[in-house]
Formats: sequence, structure tokens, C-alpha cells
Amino acid sequence: MDPAGGCLTQPTAKLICRSAPGISLPVSLGSDYIFFRGSVLLCGGSLRYNSAATILGKFREGRMLRWAMGVLALGVASVCWAQGQAKLPAKWEELTAEEFRQAIGKAQGTCLLPFGILEKHGPHLPLGTDLLNVRYVTEHAVAQEYALIFPEYYFGQIAEARHEPGTVAYNAEMQMKLLQATTDEMGRNGCRKVLIVNGHGGNESFLPYFAQSQLDAPHDYVVYVQWGHDATKKVGAEKEGPDWHAGETETSNMLVTHPNLSHIDRAKNESGADQKRVRLPENVYTGIWWYARFPNHYSGDGSTATKEQGEEDLQAWINTVVRAIRAVKADEESWKLQKEFYEKSGKPMETAH
Repeated sequence: MDPAGGCLTQPTAKLICRSAPGISLPVSLGSDYIFFRGSVLLCGGSLRYNSAATILGKFREGRMLRWAMGVLALGVASVCWAQGQAKLPAKWEELTAEEFRQAIGKAQGTCLLPFGILEKHGPHLPLGTDLLNVRYVTEHAVAQEYALIFPEYYFGQIAEARHEPGTVAYNAEMQMKLLQATTDEMGRNGCRKVLIVNGHGGNESFLPYFAQSQLDAPHDYVVYVQWGHDATKKVGAEKEGPDWHAGETETSNMLVTHPNLSHIDRAKNESGADQKRVRLPENVYTGIWWYARFPNHYSGDGSTATKEQGEEDLQAWINTVVRAIRAVKADEESWKLQKEFYEKSGKPMETAH
């Protein structure tokens, strides 16, 4: 019997298939073989027979026998067709090696790298909030436009939260090396277009820089970075002050994606107000700016979150990622131009204008 449940017709007129739920035959359940006119149907424990003679005895009339065989063949064919049409998983880790080949083809070589982080999210949300939300979004997006999803990835920029328990902060060199090695491996496995879907605000400078660094050396794949989504309708009254981290918006999203991990009753246990401890012009940057403003690693007020707001925001995010996947699939110019650039950058004195 085919362990994967597929159906094979062999030269010996032997039909092999898994059990076929919904096919009703006048035999008891649980056996391995049913004989019909010298043919054998293997159903992997789906039917029980007393003997071939007993079954044939129940179909003595030739017309009834032909009718029953026709119904059986139709039912088995339907089950086999349904098994052949089984939905191909989108998650890298859930595919078999052979299914992976199919997935790369179906995705047209387009693979998503949902990028989260492990950091404190106020007093009420889990450390992996960014990772949980971005994976929720990508999984729903590929249901509309198929692409392959790389496993959980959280090796990003979060130096500003090193003082909080549970934060996993890799140094800048390690972040670059890990991400480069990861996208290289994705490319080696057939991902010709790697779309990094960012779910963490602290990566918004790091990831474009990483994409730009792909011009340092030739690669046989293209890196794209996507973050954010169109503004959504506000459910309820507008709130004053920043809502940047574990506040109303992010908590609303978690009430949809992982309500069991959201402890909204604890949201008031700490302050998410802007402390404004350093005052500099907007065009002057210093690395301590976040800690200076939000030392509790909490920006906003999660207690005002609603599931309705989360549904609005997440649907807008999903729609944005779907559009990004489709645009990346349709993009043939980036690879051509990248290849042209690599060739010219190796011989700059030969570049003609």
C-alpha cells in the first residue's frame, strides 16, 4: 500500500488506495482485501471481509454486481482525486523534500521571510508579539497568493531593549551574518526572490541596509523588503500621544491573532507615556533616544485595545502583503538589472555612457 495514501493501478489489475470514507458497501469495516472478479482492492484496513465467496455471494445478480463495481470505482476515483488535490503546505518546515520541489514551482521561486523579534511588549503582551503577528499575516496572505514561508526568524535589531528580561539581542555583525547566510541558503534551495516581511519596528533601518548590501557581491537571487501597510479606519476615538509599541494598535492585533496570550487587564500596570528625557531637534539622532523616551519599553496604552481595531489593521496588513507577493512575482527586471550591475561593477573602467 502506498504510505502516502496515493492510488496506483498496477499491471496485475490491482488497485491500491487508502480507505475511502463515505463509500458504502455491504461488508463489515476493517479488512485489507476485497476481491471482485480477480481484481484486488487494497484499502489499508478500511474494510473487513469474511471471505471473497461471502462478498460475491451478496452480489449474485450480474446487474447488481456491475452496478456495485461501478459505484465502487467512482468512489475510489473520487477519493484518489481528492488526495491528489490535497492542499500543498506553505510553511517550509511542514513540507516533505518532494513537496518542497512542488512548492518552489508553485510559488514561482518566491519565498517569504517573516521577520520578528524577542523583546518585552509592555506588561501585558508576550515577548514574541512581533513574530507571532507577522507570521499570522504572512500565513493568511499566502492563502490568497501562494508563496513559501521560511520558519520562525527573530535575529534582528533590538539593542534598545537589552535592559529588559527576555530580550534576545544579537550584535550588529551577527545580525548581518545570520541574515546573509539565511538568504543564501534560501537562494540555494530555489528561492530566486526572497521577500522579507518585517514585523518589528527596530528593523526598519537594518533591513533596507541589508538589502542594499546585496550589491557588495553577486547573488543569484533578489532580496526585497516589505513593512507597514496603508492607514486603516480608526475604531473609536483618537488617542493622544505615540502608539508605537505594545499600545492600542499592537494589542488590538494580538486580540485577534493570539487572544489567549494577551493580558489586557495588566496593560495599566506600567506607563507607556513619553518621558521626553532628551530634547534634540528632529534631524539629530542618537542611539539612546528610545530609552530616553520609553524606558519601560512600552509606548501607548494597551488597555484601550479592541478586537475590532485589530481586525481592521490586520486585514489591511494582509492585503498589503498579498499585493507585495504579486508584485514580486511579476518583477523580472530587478534580477536582470542586478545581474547587469554585478557584471559592470567588476569592470568599472569599461562602463560606457
